[in-house]
Amino acid sequence: MRDLVVAGGGPVGMAAALHARRLGLDVVIREPRPGPIDKACGEGLMPGAVAELAALGVDPSGRDLTGIHYLDAATAGRGATAPFRAGAGRGVRRTVLHAALSDRLAAADVPVEHRPVEDVRQAGDHVVVDGEPARFLLAADGLHSPVRRLVGLDAPASGRPRFGLRCHVEQAPWTSYVEVHWSPRAEAYVTPVADDLVGLAVLVERGTRFEDVLEDFPVLRERLTGPRTRVMGAGPLRQQARARAAGRVLLAGDAGGYVDALTGEGIALGLAQARAAVGCLVRQRPEDYDRLARRLALRHELLTRALLSSTAHAPVRRLLVPAARRAPWLFSAAVNQLARPIEVPA
Repeated sequence: MRDLVVAGGGPVGMAAALHARRLGLDVVIREPRPGPIDKACGEGLMPGAVAELAALGVDPSGRDLTGIHYLDAATAGRGATAPFRAGAGRGVRRTVLHAALSDRLAAADVPVEHRPVEDVRQAGDHVVVDGEPARFLLAADGLHSPVRRLVGLDAPASGRPRFGLRCHVEQAPWTSYVEVHWSPRAEAYVTPVADDLVGLAVLVERGTRFEDVLEDFPVLRERLTGPRTRVMGAGPLRQQARARAAGRVLLAGDAGGYVDALTGEGIALGLAQARAAVGCLVRQRPEDYDRLARRLALRHELLTRALLSSTAHAPVRRLLVPAARRAPWLFSAAVNQLARPIEVPA
């Protein structure tokens, strides 16, 4: 009987498997897609995420990020800048991150089976995954987690549905900051990811076309001089789970619920939850994980919900960048609360 089956071979699932292997567990990853897996995401790693990866011996190539810069979409004003105080973040292509983690998995001799998890049954002191027994199942299978549904932890999500769209622009980056451009209806994220490549992501309401929303950002459009790659999409972003654990099944990362990509801390939080989940399993205390995962997510969810709720109103959206510029200490404090490494209790 294996100690752990990890459903999902994205960054969170691979990190969980590496933590498990380090602690002596017999672990396998179940991921139906061959790598490297791409995904529509902002591709900016907060300093906390860089630290989590470094602790696993993973150092993906990319561009150092020195902070967050908020800009009004329609003007060329200086905006509001918040440098990172906990070290540099990093802009990393999702495929590059996947490849770096895959190489570490191979070095640690962690097997990856290219098939999905389709059936899960609790069996007292173990769980049966597609007819095969394992002591635990950790689901890191994303926003629309099949395992979350299989074990009855799916819940209806409230709030307006938002979607992420992303492409790359083939040109040299012009800044070491993640730029967030605010328009009356959307946000655009510019992330340097290589010496000759810039990531461009937008967060929009349902049915909004990428080309249409770019019309909201005239200053940014002038900056984007290189050819663009194809657009990828993800969403709806808002997902809800009744709990992050059921018996011997645990949910980590987006599989355990998601608020919005607005604050950009998803990878860092997912990596911390992966480490916490494996710690609970090693201690044979899976029942501790739900409380611990909620505690780890608290600051992220509170700040994200507050910002998402307030910026749903047009007057607030218009005032956000000027307010951040007038109170740089507050803007910097909020950014660095999200950027700092996430402490996982022993």
